Amino acid sequence: MSELISADVSPDYRAGFVSIVGRPNTGKSTLTNALVGTKVVITANQPETTRRIVRGIVQRDNGQLILVDTPGLHRPRTLLGERLNDMVRDALDGVDGILMCLPANEAIGPGDRFLLREVKATRLPIFAAVTKIDTVSREQLAEKLIQVDQLHEFTEIIPVSALANEQVDLLADVLLGHMPLSPPLYPKDAVTDESTESLIAEFIREAALEDVREELPHSIAVVVEEMFERPRRKGDKRPPMMEIHAHIFVERPSQKGIVIGRGGERLKQVGQVSRRNIERLLGRRVYLDLHVKVAKDWQRDPKQLGRLGF
Repeated sequence: MSELISADVSPDYRAGFVSIVGRPNTGKSTLTNALVGTKVVITANQPETTRRIVRGIVQRDNGQLILVDTPGLHRPRTLLGERLNDMVRDALDGVDGILMCLPANEAIGPGDRFLLREVKATRLPIFAAVTKIDTVSREQLAEKLIQVDQLHEFTEIIPVSALANEQVDLLADVLLGHMPLSPPLYPKDAVTDESTESLIAEFIREAALEDVREELPHSIAVVVEEMFERPRRKGDKRPPMMEIHAHIFVERPSQKGIVIGRGGERLKQVGQVSRRNIERLLGRRVYLDLHVKVAKDWQRDPKQLGRLGF
């Protein structure tokens, strides 16, 4: 199969892996989605939203760039935090380069320097994306670029705004230009290697994270328990409706009440928002059944972490 693929592409075709790293909430996931051109990673205005290694695939005529989006490296407070940090370190193995996200609207701090020390040990090419440039003035951006240049001898420094779609294509071209010559590593129409169930669980968690109190985001986990096609009625030409049953786990009974909301209103909203994303993903109608359950202190319990996919 690989011989057929390689015969089909030009001799200067490039393909490779780039691990995207940064402190929590530096715009890694938003940038990944912008580069891929579609939503493959959830985003929320909460630190430590990303909890898994997600590969987003940027398709170009002259190459394929596989972006490895990682959780933010941070000082862990729980067993979950330790495992997320281990995921980041594992994601640095076997990649061809590292893209470090540094927000234009935040000062370079100890967390950035700690992360830089970690990635320098890999001896891989390190690129800097100065993110969120739409939030600062030209003068502030110029000052930030000087600071980033003084921080480390990066292979390239590219200012970018994922939300405003500024210089996103340029960043992709720069990264791809440093990848090795290679046939495609994934099918030409692939945008991620995430399973459908994983994406659905993440879309539900993203909706559940909206407007919740500060301590709750870290306590929410989602598991898709069952999904199947409903039989079509006679004469119905539409794709069969997909029925999905999922559990939202929290750590304490008080948190369960917050997620459900008064009279179940909040859980209903979580279902409506996540169902729209799931229907776009599957290209069909979806019946979504959500239940909230308590898994006491699951972030600190090795057995429960395993059951929840960590």
